[in-house]
Amino acid sequence: MLPEKWNGSLLLLFFFFSNVSGVFVGITIGTDMSNLPSASDIVSILKAQHIKHVRLFDTDHQMLNALANTGIEVMVGVPNDQLLSVGQSRTVAADWINKNVASFVPATNITYIAVGNEVLSTIPNASLVLVPAMKFLQSALVAANLNFQVKVSSPQSMDVMPKSFPPFTATFNSTWNSVMYQYLQFLKNTGSSFMLNAQPYYGYTKGQGIFPLDYALFRSFNPNNQIVDPNTNFYYTNMFDAMVDAAYYSMEALKFSDIPVIVTATGWPWLGGAKEHDATVDNALAYNGNLIRHVLNGSGTPSRPTLPVNTYIHELFNEDLRPGPISEKNWGVFFPNGTTVYSLTFEHLSDPSADSSGLVGLFCVANSSADLNEVKEGLDWACGAGSANCSAIQPGQPCYESDNLVDVASYAYNDYYHRTQANGGTCNFNNTAMITTTDPSHGSCIFAGRIEQHGWWYSFRTCKP
Repeated sequence: MLPEKWNGSLLLLFFFFSNVSGVFVGITIGTDMSNLPSASDIVSILKAQHIKHVRLFDTDHQMLNALANTGIEVMVGVPNDQLLSVGQSRTVAADWINKNVASFVPATNITYIAVGNEVLSTIPNASLVLVPAMKFLQSALVAANLNFQVKVSSPQSMDVMPKSFPPFTATFNSTWNSVMYQYLQFLKNTGSSFMLNAQPYYGYTKGQGIFPLDYALFRSFNPNNQIVDPNTNFYYTNMFDAMVDAAYYSMEALKFSDIPVIVTATGWPWLGGAKEHDATVDNALAYNGNLIRHVLNGSGTPSRPTLPVNTYIHELFNEDLRPGPISEKNWGVFFPNGTTVYSLTFEHLSDPSADSSGLVGLFCVANSSADLNEVKEGLDWACGAGSANCSAIQPGQPCYESDNLVDVASYAYNDYYHRTQANGGTCNFNNTAMITTTDPSHGSCIFAGRIEQHGWWYSFRTCKP
């Protein structure tokens, strides 16, 4: 069981997946490194960590063979340097599908083809062949009877939206309107998803202090400084959701409203240069841990609250051969030998287990006399690494109180305690919490452990927004 404050010890990294909603967190595997492990060793790491979804940036045949019969869902990529040839010839596209996809399925569970990577913003001269390449590959999939198994899309960067906040007013760069319209029409026609590389690290570091660091890291921050889109009055508790909503609203501006977003790369570097102060182990741990919890809780975005966002963390290994600053080379979660770069443990507990401890009538609440800064730290930990279900204390939900940190923290503390007590979880939070028999539930905000009398028997339940 995790300590209630991370002490820096190395722990295993677990990715658990929600089978109920189908939402997942996967990981990208880059290869720009001098000591890349063998394909079989990479797959061993994936299996050991229960990672069920991976994004490859190419179609390395050794990797595809190693992934066979593992059940791991695989996104393969058409590298940017192959885009021109694939986009100019149906024959080349058909050959690409036959060699890199049809030859491996069904043993290797290939489910997506990412055509290029950030083509419009990094190699705009190739933009005119992007959609033709996608169409040629789709035609080849149809011919191979694989079009229902494998979907085609193309990852875009946030740079395709010159101004992404507030999300409601976000639009795509008008220079690419024609290409973007064709791209979105293709996605709609084929039932595919809009692929977005959403990196709050860049959004924060390039924002020059406009947004607080806690906002980028999914941490709670001063209620008086809430981030609100004035056009919709939606509260944004994290930059990730704002970026995804910017993509949804940009699509709506082109009259497309039913295309889901899948985040094909997001993460945080754990090491940077002398002037890259925010690339730290602590921040990488906070971002990725909170991201996993946020996604696997089924949390949609403010504009699409019921539509979860499947996501790939960037990335499995550090890529020491990548050009650019030190931070560009250090996004990895693992070292090549399979040990973790930093401790990141995630355990996704389903709602029914929140009261599995049987602590009916007991509640873990924040002490009103505790230092509020320490209470906030406890709240951040509970909703982050502690994996408490904090959806009910988000703005607009039944347990949210903008001016009462103690009550909000109490809900998170209690949820964590009831989920974990049977396995060693305690009600301490750096001495800011205490046990009480006084039920803190109020209105439609129901705390885990509440006793409800129904005739001659008792039951308990948790707050579900």
